[in-house]
Parts: sequence; structure tokens; C-alpha cells
Amino acid sequence: MVSALNYKFRNFLMGVAIALLSFGGTYAQAATSLPDYVVEQYGKPPAIPSGRLSGDLRSAVKMTFVESMKQSTWGRDQSLGLTTITESKDPRLVWLISDMLRFVSDRALNATLTDAASKLLGKEMSYQNSWGDVTDHLIAWDVPEPPNYLKYKREIFTNIIPGWDKIFVKGDIDWRLVSWGGVLIDNRAYDTTDEACNCIPAADNPEVSNAKDAKWLKDSDIVFGIEVNGEYRAYPRQIMEVREMVNDTLGGRDLGIPYCTLCGAAQAYFTDRMPAGVKRPILRTSGLLSRSNKVMFDLNTYSVFDTFLGTALTGPLAKKNITLEQATVVTTDWGTWKKAHPETTVLLERYALGRDPDFRNGRDKDGPIFPVGDVDPRLPVHEDIIGVVTASGKPVAFQRSIALLALRKGDEIAVENVRLKLDAGGIRAVDKNGSDLGSHQAFWFAWSQFHPDTKLWPM
Repeated sequence: MVSALNYKFRNFLMGVAIALLSFGGTYAQAATSLPDYVVEQYGKPPAIPSGRLSGDLRSAVKMTFVESMKQSTWGRDQSLGLTTITESKDPRLVWLISDMLRFVSDRALNATLTDAASKLLGKEMSYQNSWGDVTDHLIAWDVPEPPNYLKYKREIFTNIIPGWDKIFVKGDIDWRLVSWGGVLIDNRAYDTTDEACNCIPAADNPEVSNAKDAKWLKDSDIVFGIEVNGEYRAYPRQIMEVREMVNDTLGGRDLGIPYCTLCGAAQAYFTDRMPAGVKRPILRTSGLLSRSNKVMFDLNTYSVFDTFLGTALTGPLAKKNITLEQATVVTTDWGTWKKAHPETTVLLERYALGRDPDFRNGRDKDGPIFPVGDVDPRLPVHEDIIGVVTASGKPVAFQRSIALLALRKGDEIAVENVRLKLDAGGIRAVDKNGSDLGSHQAFWFAWSQFHPDTKLWPM
């Protein structure tokens, strides 16, 4: 695992100056209306142009964002190109500035790009975490992408990590929201769990022990419990926080189990029973994020999946309209889980790689560390919820703390076909007949942004 790349940008000239050139021709339109809480936090968005980029502007974009990455340099041509971009008064182009800011380590160039973004957005952007500040505004204001955005973005990203060339392809994905998460792609072959890599290494077919032999786990340790066809297994958080992905088999079913440390969400997807001609998807971590949620992909086809919804967004699996069925994940502690399910198995300690991180109470305790834009203000960003989708397709979030108190008092919690019940100290959603509905726990900011029309219990 790595926390930073060896950037290609090492020799940028210090004190980059922006020359003054004139450029005209914008087609300003009124900004889309935004919720009051967005305007209160971020201010009013700039006027947004429409239409294609002029030839001069396309040339400036190519020189500034594409050629600089290919040549690993920044010079007079790039400075002039950035001036042309700034003079265009087209805020859509700030998405490309944001993409470049993510990889720039030189302070002078970072300041230059930030100044350009400030002029185009009509608001001073902070020099401290300028990439985050710029991107938060772009997301919150829902600034449209510029023409041919994916083409330019692909050039920026694949010049840094060639392994992303199969990821950045057309599909049902909002590429504006995708950025680098600080790690490399895990494209190791299936069932090579112990092969070293500069990535977050998924665990395939992990070895397990019974509860009695798992003496390395403390009763207070957090685990993610899964049951399939009467077979129970615990996935300790300290393992999932360094693996972030497990491809496993439980109860006779194949599973892909992503854990997004940033979203506080462990999910379980069935990866068997695919349509004819479709191999079992092998889920991997791409090293990319979308609004602070990990972007996962299938190793066989490089189809990108929406990690939160299990829907294939690009590649052959998107063309076949593959959406993975979810199994329930119960978040609880090891002591309560093994007492309720003494027959459980649990992953071996060696998969934790000697680490025991707790990002919730460390790295992420002050809020999301990557840009997420606006967050539904009905709950705090890191409030734990239990999320589930009803039979009518309505996403519902249950505030975990309130739901736990109600269930422990014996109250019934029901929405449409959904019933919540206690399970080994955690919460599971079932239907009227007790059948599993595929619920999981997550931070509110993550659930609400991937389910923007979610209902919040009590309604």
C-alpha cells in the first residue's frame, strides 16, 4: 500500500507567471437553482456557458493539461494556454484544473492553477488543500463538464498511472466526480492474495478459522458479519481496512465484499448466477474515488461498478445491464457476534498485514478527507445509518442510534415491506416473512449522496 505517488511533476519552473491575452466569446446562462443550504455554504455559482469550445481554446486545453502531463514539464506554452483558459470565463474548464491539481506537488504551480480556478469561479479558493476546496465548489454547484471532458481527463490520469487506461472509458458514469484516492490500481491476477503490490491488496479465497481458535481478536473488536444459507462468517474491521476488498465463497454462494473506509460501509454482493457467457466478476480496488466512495471494477472485464449500488457502469458488464444482488452486512463487535453465532468462522489474523488501523476514530474523525461537495443537512455527515431499498424502490435510511434504542425497547420499526430486527448487536433489515433484504451500515453523507432521494426514518 502507498499513500502518495512519485509524481511526474518534479521540475516545474518556480514562480510561474500568467501572461495577459485577450479572449472573448462566452454564452452565459443562468445557473441552475440550488438548495438554500448549498448557497449558504458555498455562495452563488458563476454563470455557466454552453456550447463547444473554440479552436483556440481547445488548443490551449491540450497544451495546458495534456502536453504538460506527457512532457512532465510546465513552461511558457502552458502558461499562455492557462491564460487563454482563464480569459475564456468558462467555469466548466475548472474541472480540468481540479484534475491536474490532484497530482501537482509544486507549490508555485499549485498556486497558479488555484488562482486560475478562482478567476473562473468568481470566488477566492483556498491555497490550503486547494484541490479539495475547488472540487467541493464544483460538485456543490453542479458545474457541467466541458466538451470532450473524458478525453482530456483520460490523458491526465493515464499519463500518471498507465493501468487506468482500461478504466477511463465511456459509460454511465459521471466522470466529473472521479478522482485519485492516493493509491494504485490492484490489477493482480485472481487468487494471488499474497503477491506484493503498491496497491490496496484484495484478499481472494481467504483462509478462515473457527471462533474458538481466533484468540487474536478482542471481544470489543468491530467485525462485519455475513450469513448466507445458514453459514456465518466474520470479517474483522482491521483486516478490511487494509484489504478493502474480499472475494469469498459462503453458504455455497460467491461473494464480492468491498469495504470503503471513507464511507464506513462494508457491503456484500453475490457474484455468482451470472447470465450465460458472463464469468464471475472478481472485484478489485481501482485506486479512484467518486465523492469519497471507492471505485471498484471487475478484474476480468475492467467494467467499473457503482460500489454503493452494485451496478455496472462501463464495459461489457454494463452492456449486459449487470446489477449485483446485495446480502446483508451486520456491523457489530466480535464478542456479541460469536456469542449469537457460535458456529461462525472468521478470517485469519495474517490478512491484517500486521496493522490495526481505526480510521473512523483517527484519520476521518473530523469529516470526509476527500471532496464530497454538498451534504444533505438532515443528519451530521458521519452519522451511522442503516440503509435499505424497499420493494417499491424507495431508499430508506434509519439513524442507527435511534433505531437501536427503539428495537431494544421492543418497538417495531417498519417501512413498506421493510422490518428492522436486532442481530448479534447489530441491525438487519428483513421482510414480513423474515427474508433478508440486503441492508448495510454507512455514514450518512455516503448513503445520501448515492441515494439523493432517500427517505429518513422516522418519516
